Amino acid sequence: MKFSKIYVTVLATTLVVSACAVPQAAPAAPQGAAPTPTPLGQEENVAKEVVAGDLKPPVVAQPCGDNCPFKGQTVTVIVNAAGEKGPISGPFYEVREEFEKATGAKLNIVEVPFAEHFPKLLTDLTSGTGQYDASIAGAWWLGDLVGGDYILSYDQWYNDPRFPQWDFEDVLAGPRSLLTYGGKKYMVANDHDGQVMYYRRDLLEDPNHKAAFKEKYGYDLKVPTTWKEFRDVAEYFNGKDLNGDGKPDNGLTMHLKVGGQGMFHFMSFAAPFVIGPENKNLFWFDPETMKPLMDSPGHLRALETLVDLVQFGPEAMMGWSLGEAWDHFLRGEAALTFTWGDLGALAQQEGSKVKGKTGAAMLPGTNEYYSIPKGQWIKVDSVNRVGNTTGGSWAGVISKFSKAPEATYYLLALMASKPKSLIYAARGWDGVDPGRTSHFLPPDGTAKLDDYLAAGWAEADIKDYTKAYFDNFNAPLQFPYLRIPGTFEYWTALDIRLSEAVTKQKTPEEALKATVADFEAITERLGREKQRQIYIESLGLK
Repeated sequence: MKFSKIYVTVLATTLVVSACAVPQAAPAAPQGAAPTPTPLGQEENVAKEVVAGDLKPPVVAQPCGDNCPFKGQTVTVIVNAAGEKGPISGPFYEVREEFEKATGAKLNIVEVPFAEHFPKLLTDLTSGTGQYDASIAGAWWLGDLVGGDYILSYDQWYNDPRFPQWDFEDVLAGPRSLLTYGGKKYMVANDHDGQVMYYRRDLLEDPNHKAAFKEKYGYDLKVPTTWKEFRDVAEYFNGKDLNGDGKPDNGLTMHLKVGGQGMFHFMSFAAPFVIGPENKNLFWFDPETMKPLMDSPGHLRALETLVDLVQFGPEAMMGWSLGEAWDHFLRGEAALTFTWGDLGALAQQEGSKVKGKTGAAMLPGTNEYYSIPKGQWIKVDSVNRVGNTTGGSWAGVISKFSKAPEATYYLLALMASKPKSLIYAARGWDGVDPGRTSHFLPPDGTAKLDDYLAAGWAEADIKDYTKAYFDNFNAPLQFPYLRIPGTFEYWTALDIRLSEAVTKQKTPEEALKATVADFEAITERLGREKQRQIYIESLGLK
């Protein structure tokens, strides 16, 4: 997901893509909106509390000797700038020598600031130049990339024995759905984003806290399964010393700066208020009219609940980006948070104060949700919980204009191979999160505990972590991922309006109505009927 800390999620872009994917200047912020956010990648967004480990993936491809299949070719990959020990880009530096010896080709790694990645890629694609053979793209880019016929499907190469083998079916159903578009394979598996809840296991298991919590709230202190319980736990721990330094700490940590990816977190948070057994798909738009649904009673209750939670975090988080919020948890200064898989892995690294204390679980749910098709609230017998693939799920795509498409697929398939993928998923610094059967511990998967212990994990933490992600990606209900042209623009508008709500510039109702107006304007400009058809196809409703 993500991409901040290390990881860059594309949120606030300086480019807006039209319906035909021709780059245009970004529009002004909506009237009365918060200031236009600083694009990610133009500010330091690194979690500073931990340092990268030294675990390396094994060599998979053998040298080609005198029979090199792609001798003389060059593969150029464009990736978010992070360096040789940074997320997403780091593994390319590790694999370069192996790839070149196995193929005879050269690997050229072009790192660009996050905010420049999509614009540079689109400029190259719309001009047909073919400067970049591959991009490590965000999954929500596919609406633009496939819609513009700019990238190649790799269906023809997937089973070809000339290439490194990896298992498409090994990827769990949720993240696997992001690798295809219109029934064709486009993204080569790499990162598998989704959001779960993190909690301080030591605090929730403490007998003194258990007794005090039950006396105050009338029920046992436990891992929250509803957002109401999450609120109670956050309220209880807020203001207590949670790390033994004699200073009051917080019940939760979030990042609420415009351009800091807060809208991703709202999506996951809001899902069980809207999505349920009677409404599995309708969150963003009405597929019949493309009317935005963001001001439904379910969305409103979700935003009101989120705004209420703000009081249990530090006031500074109103200006925090992702890395700063993660650091607050890694220093032991917050009891709860909800975010991507990176945090669980970072908690195991040198410098973390919460190694061995970090539990993880599927995001909490609700006891009722608003069914948009029925126009009413529906109570559930148990907790309504919704899995998600929220985030970038950064993975390789191949340019239609590549001069070395087969060599490019070889590179991406090599990095997707099981031995490498397992190491990537276990490490905390490379931005690759787990999402394959081979990443999870038995009985859910085939990974071994030693695979994670070698990466420095505490045993209790990895058991909770892999179980949380397995449950998340296998949940019967899944949050509908938006992959249509203009997704950048829709999400940036939502980000701005959410900031207005949490900073009390607008009421939650006003913020959501403004979001609907923004969405309508974007849809009108991009072409309502075209957007509608692509939206229907993206949801599999066609």
